[in-house]
Amino acid sequence: MKLPRNNEAIVPESKIIHYLLSEAHPVRRAKARFFKELGYSVENGVQLKEDPLGVAAGGMVVEIIETAFGVKFVVDGSLLTPGGISARVRTIWILEAEHGVPRFVTAYPHGV
Repeated sequence: MKLPRNNEAIVPESKIIHYLLSEAHPVRRAKARFFKELGYSVENGVQLKEDPLGVAAGGMVVEIIETAFGVKFVVDGSLLTPGGISARVRTIWILEAEHGVPRFVTAYPHGV
């Protein structure tokens, strides 16, 4: 199954700059290192904002989780990175009842 309404999915810029690329937080540092090794940076953060949308459109939902805030969809796929590497990632999206469109929550390395 594909992510519902994947053509309307959104990736907040703050999730990229202050979350995935932030090395300031002890928990998020590993994600920032992973994405920086793939060639992503604050300077080209727009690409990291766009690339998860490709996963949302082309990846497959592997898990659906009902929460008090909405329905989370776990979507696996690949990013074609600025460094020319194809990297497998797991992305998490939430479909909140009040907004009705999938919003990006996080991404991290997945598989080999």
